[in-house]
Amino acid sequence: MLYISGKMNITREHPVRVVAISGSLRDTSYTRMALDVTLRGAAEAGAVTEMIDLRDYELPFFKKDRPALPPDVARLRADVKRADGIILGTPEYHGSVSGVLKNALDLMGFEEFEGKMIGLVGVSGGALGATEALNTLRTIGRSLHAWVLPQQVSVPEVWKVFDASGAMSSRALEGRLLELGRQVARFAFLHAAERAGDFLQLWETAPPNPGGEH
Repeated sequence: MLYISGKMNITREHPVRVVAISGSLRDTSYTRMALDVTLRGAAEAGAVTEMIDLRDYELPFFKKDRPALPPDVARLRADVKRADGIILGTPEYHGSVSGVLKNALDLMGFEEFEGKMIGLVGVSGGALGATEALNTLRTIGRSLHAWVLPQQVSVPEVWKVFDASGAMSSRALEGRLLELGRQVARFAFLHAAERAGDFLQLWETAPPNPGGEH
């Protein structure tokens, strides 16, 4: 393990896989743009990264007593289960997470999330940000026995922050998204049993939860 100025570089001997799940189906999704930045941060920390775009899966509405599930549900579960760290991204709709993300989460469970490192990103068209959606995702993550990072990123008035190419006008928000990705990768790396002591030490120094600060 190598530490430089308090930041860890993940060695190739211990690769981790970080996926981001976008809770938006729009072709020009600001949620997906924000998650792209977090994955860039995770890759900078040495992780193998992947965007899980729910547009690529044909998912039914969750039904508890459904006798059989289509193949794409099994594919989604497998893609998430292989990950060491997961970044959930959602637009805030009516004070909560998007329906498409909630449905995808309902189709999964402990096998995909328990013990995993989770980072949270929320975007909003309004000035108040996505605090309520992030709070909901935090509760879901804890209910699934995941480790939810204290640090989270809320992007208010997201239409002002990203242009059509995904470039950001706010260096501060870009830095927070990058750092979120790095943190998910670092903690996922340390979470292996033989590095539990290092994991707990770094967890205790994690940035405080900024809530809806923007």
